[in-house]
Amino acid sequence: MIVAVDGPTASGKGTIAKALAAHYGLPHLDTGLLYRAVGRQVVLNGGDPENPADAEAGTGFPDDLLADPVLRSEASGQLASVVSVHPGVRARLLERQRAFANRPGGAVLDGRDIGTVIAPDAEVKLFVTADIAVRALRRFLEMRDRGEDVTLELIEADLRIRDERDRNRASSPLVAAEDAALLDTSELDAAESVAEAIRLVEEKRRRA
Repeated sequence: MIVAVDGPTASGKGTIAKALAAHYGLPHLDTGLLYRAVGRQVVLNGGDPENPADAEAGTGFPDDLLADPVLRSEASGQLASVVSVHPGVRARLLERQRAFANRPGGAVLDGRDIGTVIAPDAEVKLFVTADIAVRALRRFLEMRDRGEDVTLELIEADLRIRDERDRNRASSPLVAAEDAALLDTSELDAAESVAEAIRLVEEKRRRA
């Protein structure tokens, strides 16, 4: 079973995807981490993430970079949003993601174009969303707990920029697949969000 979990930043898709993977005994891939690694590698290379050639060169990052905690920083998230608009970057990471999705037994992947591009034939597709004010608060609390000096206002402004960039990029824009089940987590905590996701997966499996 392939489960595709898409949605904007801080919607809860990562938490949900990890929980679904654990519940069904499937491997999980946070595809956003790949783009964070690309952005980080561009910086390490001394390149410009806005430059398509520099961004594509960043796709050659070593696998051990994925374990670097700096990838979870807000700065890395911003870099990921920038490099992800380049069609060449998306093309170079495409096969890596598809290979993970199509492994024997299936997998759970979360990102922004899993159900539409990476695994369009996934048995289950979820599109996770939440009000931007809720998402901003979640990200603020997460970053504060990591000791990062941020403000709620700046985070919300950054999320709006990321949303605009993700939804309007020419290559693989952020959009719900036509057959995706919508899961709004605005008024749900993590446990409630996971429970609803499992319910939606089971409902889809019964209909299959």
